[in-house]
Amino acid sequence: MYSRDSLIAARAVVHAAMPPTPQQRWPLLDERLGAEVWVKHENHTPVGAFKLRGGLVYFEALRRREPGCTGVIAATRGNHGQSVATAARLHGLTAIIVVPRGNSAEKNAAMRAQGAELVEHGDDFQAAREHAIGLAETHKLHMVPSYHDDLVRGVATYWIEFFEATQPEVVFVPVGQGSGICACAAARAHTGVATRIIGVVSAHATAYQDSFREGRLIEAPVTTVLADGMACRVPDPAALAIIRREVDDVIAVTDEEVAAAMRALFADTHNVAEGAGAASLAGLIQQRERWAGKHVGITISGGNVDSSMFAEVLGHR
Repeated sequence: MYSRDSLIAARAVVHAAMPPTPQQRWPLLDERLGAEVWVKHENHTPVGAFKLRGGLVYFEALRRREPGCTGVIAATRGNHGQSVATAARLHGLTAIIVVPRGNSAEKNAAMRAQGAELVEHGDDFQAAREHAIGLAETHKLHMVPSYHDDLVRGVATYWIEFFEATQPEVVFVPVGQGSGICACAAARAHTGVATRIIGVVSAHATAYQDSFREGRLIEAPVTTVLADGMACRVPDPAALAIIRREVDDVIAVTDEEVAAAMRALFADTHNVAEGAGAASLAGLIQQRERWAGKHVGITISGGNVDSSMFAEVLGHR
């Protein structure tokens, strides 16, 4: 999928800016699932999510491709925007981030703290994305996509770290716009492990599951309240092609299942996970009978949840 040299180069870029994140087992989680569960802690990156890795690699390549670039724009629900804002600042570029109305207040604050100008537009990610594309053309800004080979190469570095440390029989991977799960497939090919990959979408945003099953791009409505990192209405064609070729299955979890997984992670590991960040565990819990007694892998892909929402999740059992 990606050359060995390109992934080694991506790893050098990422590790120059941040250390590898830990992967570890938690006895209470093993007990809860009846399996050997390894957790990859991408909630421990400098922006609290895996997206930073992709941003670092994308911007390093952008500066070489377009040395005259002075400003960028992107659309996000939060973690991609934090990645763009951080990487842009490192390279001395201005950044405008377009978010949908009603976006996470704390993610918005984090993006502003990293130097980005925020624009609110539309009711979902797709509307924000279309507005960002228009602004990019009007103001001659570089539009940072949500899915791109350089983003995937950066994100693959976390799965390479994981597969070099442990080789589970299966991993559960949350699916937003597709960079995370495609990166997992790239890392699997790079390391040569035989791990199965199961994608996890929100049951309230099933575009990728529907498209995976039907073999064609299908748009689906987004109604998830909790898993904003998986609020995808329109799949990326390139990502879908990789997912259909490399992924064993794509399952869906409800907001209620995600909330239960957030509570389980806090109780068993004392780690805070946002909705999409807990979806991996939610998928494993849903399929725990199938994987009982097995060596399995999950990821906490992000921990950026608003305090009020997390308090509400913990308070309702």
